[in-house]
Amino acid sequence: MKNTRFFGKLGSLILGLGFVPLNQASVVEAEAAFENLMPVPQEVKIGQGEFRVGKEFGISIGADASSRLLSASSRFLRRLDGRTGLFLQQDYVEAGEAHEAPGLEIATERAGEVVLGEDESYRLDISAEGIRLAASTDLGAMHGMETLLQLLNADDKGYYFPVSKINDAPRFPWRGLMIDSARHFMPLDMIKRNLDGMAAVKLNVLHWHLTEDQGFRAEVKSFPRLHEMGSDGMFYTQDQMREIVVYAAERGIRVYPEFDVPGHATAWLVGHPEMASMPGPYEIERGWGIFDPTLDPTNERVYEILEAVFTEMAAIFPDEYFHIGGDENEGHHWDASEHIQAFMKERGIADNHALQSHFNKRILKVLTKLDKKMIGWDEILQPDMPTNIMIHSWRGRDAMVAAAKDGYTSILSNGYYIDLMQPASDHYLVDPLPSDIELDAEQRKRVFGGEATMWSEHVTNETVDSRIWPRTAAIAERLWSAEEINDVEDMYRRLDTISIQLEELGLTHIRNREMMMRRLVGGYDVKALRTLADVVEPLKIYRRNSDLSYRSFSPYTLLPDIAVADAKDARKFNTLVDGFLKTKHKADEAAIRLMLERWVDNHVAFEQITEGAPALREALLLSKALKELSEVALASLNGKEVEADAVLTRAREPVAKVELQVVDAVERILTR
Repeated sequence: MKNTRFFGKLGSLILGLGFVPLNQASVVEAEAAFENLMPVPQEVKIGQGEFRVGKEFGISIGADASSRLLSASSRFLRRLDGRTGLFLQQDYVEAGEAHEAPGLEIATERAGEVVLGEDESYRLDISAEGIRLAASTDLGAMHGMETLLQLLNADDKGYYFPVSKINDAPRFPWRGLMIDSARHFMPLDMIKRNLDGMAAVKLNVLHWHLTEDQGFRAEVKSFPRLHEMGSDGMFYTQDQMREIVVYAAERGIRVYPEFDVPGHATAWLVGHPEMASMPGPYEIERGWGIFDPTLDPTNERVYEILEAVFTEMAAIFPDEYFHIGGDENEGHHWDASEHIQAFMKERGIADNHALQSHFNKRILKVLTKLDKKMIGWDEILQPDMPTNIMIHSWRGRDAMVAAAKDGYTSILSNGYYIDLMQPASDHYLVDPLPSDIELDAEQRKRVFGGEATMWSEHVTNETVDSRIWPRTAAIAERLWSAEEINDVEDMYRRLDTISIQLEELGLTHIRNREMMMRRLVGGYDVKALRTLADVVEPLKIYRRNSDLSYRSFSPYTLLPDIAVADAKDARKFNTLVDGFLKTKHKADEAAIRLMLERWVDNHVAFEQITEGAPALREALLLSKALKELSEVALASLNGKEVEADAVLTRAREPVAKVELQVVDAVERILTR
């Protein structure tokens, strides 16, 4: 017996196997306790009953438990206490501690290495008498504790964990998030809180993008002008970078850096113009886009500085991978440089692609000497590059497939660009290895997983969490769970729950939105602004800055920064309309009417708040368009003939860098 609402596509799920047989009522009650798991485990066996949690709950752990596992267990207790308010009596978990009262027993075989391919599996056995968590490594046990926290339920008797057995392991070994700290600098606490969020959804790689045209963010002691002149004073000291590596490792997360070369290199050249393909001087770039300044691949001084930088960074970042970027070099400065053109002619280098390949091979020698593996974006894949590099595919799965067929390992980010403000559903349905991919078994092994990418042109520390979360949790599930787990509506339901749970880790994706609205309104009453913001989404892909109005220090405090990629009320309205058009249920129609009437009434309230909030006046046209749209929809529901072409056209026009997300649903009402 399976619950198609949640578990229908999880082929390995067995209800009641090895437990007391369940009747239909028990099945429904038991399954409800598992409805919020994210990522969905590989195998779940649901039993009958529950383990009750009281203040005497504690954790027993072996004498050989790693210090990392002890810290994670203590954090588990504090989060459990925070959710339940039980005043748990155990303060910290100590090695060899045998807790007398029934609770959680953790058993591991060894401390895991924070490296690619480490065993992250775990087994969770919850009975009415106690809970046992077993794993080969402490990394697996930490994942099991996250699952256990998601299983916490409550009823009129208090808090409990449902009786069950879970066997779980990730589908892909590389499950990452890239954070761009170079375009907009991100403070240390932002990196830490997002590492906590990553651990909660079982991501295991932080890709840290540290250099761009807009900033060189890493302290380099051998060539200090790089960070002193290329960062506006906003950079990470080497001690701070080590701190992040340690903090991440304590959560089972690898950290590897990206130093983008030879393009996206303006910040390198501010302090060291001798590295440039064309004469300087250079200044930090304040705008967004692709710029011409490029490292000179014919200059030995370039390789001297790069080797020094990479040597220092290799000592800070122990991970075996080192990202060199390599993307979006259009080669204009190479084309314009007489000495570079002469070098190419002398060496028989046919074009800029071949020249970049020459550059990459020199870099590869440096990294190999440092015992690092090179990873770079699609553009580093050239016919004469050795296969011991990894391809990071950002332009499409075709490049990843081609790389796998040619013997290269790869990871996928195309489809996971969360900065493009596409809905979670778009990312959720992108699979690095769909069952119909044209790769044989050996080639499939070369696809290691993927990374969500948080490019920071249009985010600041204040808004970045709302662009990463909760959508990255959907990507995390895609990289952990079975391919068959792909029900979009159920994903959204669970995403709402995980979003709230992520807040306890200090993430600001929900709370900062309210703060930003209060600031714009200049008061506490933000209802009218929230009503409008909940039906609009920021312009997607790269349309937000099509007029080049945004620069490094532009205000990211306005309506498009409050709006999110999945507008809550718009999604609810669209679902209601689809249901109503299929069934004509009166309850759906009544709910639709309530939303439309609220949007009509909201325009007057929005006009009033803009009298004292000039920054919002640009959005008056948007509010009016929503009002008009709602009025024609209500008229149609009342059986009136309406001419709405002009209204629909106005409602589809972007205003204040956002778009209404209910226009198509209203049009479906009008044409039903």
